Amino acid sequence: MIRVAVVEEMSLLRTALCAALSSEEGMEVVAEVAVMGELSSVVRQHRPDIVLVDLASDVPQPVEVVNQIVREAPDAAVLAMGGRWGPALVGDLIAAGVRGLVGKDAPVEALVAAVREVADGGRVIDAEAAATALRPPRSPLTRREAEVLRAAAEGLPLKDIARQLFLAHGTVRNHLSAVMRKTGARNRMEAVWQARWHGWI
Repeated sequence: MIRVAVVEEMSLLRTALCAALSSEEGMEVVAEVAVMGELSSVVRQHRPDIVLVDLASDVPQPVEVVNQIVREAPDAAVLAMGGRWGPALVGDLIAAGVRGLVGKDAPVEALVAAVREVADGGRVIDAEAAATALRPPRSPLTRREAEVLRAAAEGLPLKDIARQLFLAHGTVRNHLSAVMRKTGARNRMEAVWQARWHGWI
């Protein structure tokens, strides 16, 4: 019996996922998690074989989510769902411990097959996720904006970014403001995440 924990914020989708997986022979949904903060106690109590987690584009730090799951459930395999995978993000997620990537538009049969494959010790990257990773959307960032954002991703303060890139402090601030406007991010780290997600930096 493959024991699955489903991590999904949206109640309707979570219910649908649990119903679909529970109806499969040899598969049991042992836990549903709506909030990441609940995950620790759930995995300790239920010890799932698979943690199916939705890493859709509004999850601010998908790699950290995977890191937390791996810490809390080291014996479970992580199968991630998402809408768009940038090439850098795919590498980061796999390095963090993801065993499979499945597009949210994939049919239920593909999701079930991925759960079974990962439970058997295999790895899965569905065709849509792979194709999206190979064809990231065109970056809206200028070369200089991307350089500034890469430096910001290292956690450098503005003055150090300015010194490293031979720019004025105000110019760095203006570049970061432009980046956040173009990406729709609310802060610098969210802009970094957006750019990595899409493979822009």
